[in-house]
Amino acid sequence: MTRARELANLGNNTTDLEAINTVYDAGGLTGRNLIINGAMQVAQRSTSTSVGDSATYKTMDRWQIGINGTTAGRATMSQSTDAPTGFGYSMKFDVTTADTSIATGEAFGVLQRIEGQNVQHINKGTSDAKVCTFSFYAKGTAKTYIAEFRDDNSRQVSATFNVTTSWQRFEITVPADTTGTIDNDNTAGFLAIFWLHAGSDFTSGTLNTSWATSTNANRMVGCDSIFDSTSNELFITGVQFELGETATPFEHRSYGDELRRCQRYYQQYLNPPLRGTMSAGSASSRTGMILPVPMRATPSVTFTQTGATSHAALFNGAASYTISSIQASYLADFCIEFDFNLASAPTAATPAALYQSSTLQSKFAVSAEL
Repeated sequence: MTRARELANLGNNTTDLEAINTVYDAGGLTGRNLIINGAMQVAQRSTSTSVGDSATYKTMDRWQIGINGTTAGRATMSQSTDAPTGFGYSMKFDVTTADTSIATGEAFGVLQRIEGQNVQHINKGTSDAKVCTFSFYAKGTAKTYIAEFRDDNSRQVSATFNVTTSWQRFEITVPADTTGTIDNDNTAGFLAIFWLHAGSDFTSGTLNTSWATSTNANRMVGCDSIFDSTSNELFITGVQFELGETATPFEHRSYGDELRRCQRYYQQYLNPPLRGTMSAGSASSRTGMILPVPMRATPSVTFTQTGATSHAALFNGAASYTISSIQASYLADFCIEFDFNLASAPTAATPAALYQSSTLQSKFAVSAEL
């Protein structure tokens, strides 16, 4: 049977789950998964680092650590090769410092923010609001955790899931919500959160399993603490959020495709081969680059280096000029212009290239995260 015929049959018989799964598995329908990097393939920042001290992006792209209050617990968050069949990686949490005295206002988890313009088709806040499905694979120390969903109107809904020591796929129905239209823009319109630790401020009420205005006491009721023992661990992968009441097979994307999606929010360059112009008699130089993927918004830029007390140098074919500082002077969502301050001024205006010594690594990161 041709792919066109399969798709036609799918449209005529949407209750045939076997036919639906066959077409999905064959790659007949794409673009279903609103989660980016759900298979944990891309980790531009780091493949392993300690978490629990701050709410920030640390390892796998698009997955932000969420913290409320000050937690004493710490864990190593890493890109693990322990994954279910069909996956290469998972996101792993391995507790290194326990926290058995949970303050009332503490909470710890990991989340992904989705742009409002990417979830308009779920019709949230309208009379035609759609049911969605959130699915993922997980295993680890036997615990109960919380999956929470929030919109940009401070409305939320939660569900529990029970992890065991074996890989299993969880499927959570996210009910339709006729209240709270999501803004159609490039800001965070929808959040999917895994809560792994929570104090009584978030657990003392009744778990809110229908969309409602957020009340902290009802958000994480029943949540165990991943931090109650240094023997605890958790693995998650195959995260998918999609329109419809049925969880379809995970939408696998190529590494290159997933990387480009991630680069809309974050790009990182090690020892970048920048080229610019050295101004005669002036201790300055200028260069620019076109970003390979336009970013979500005008980004911020950070420049770091290791292995030397000064920045890299510019070379104009005759001499090297040590760079004392670098500034991102002009920023747009598609390009960056850098100004370099030199330790000494060249005698002639010439083109020059940035280079690295054998003991130096320079890196700049470009971020437009939500």
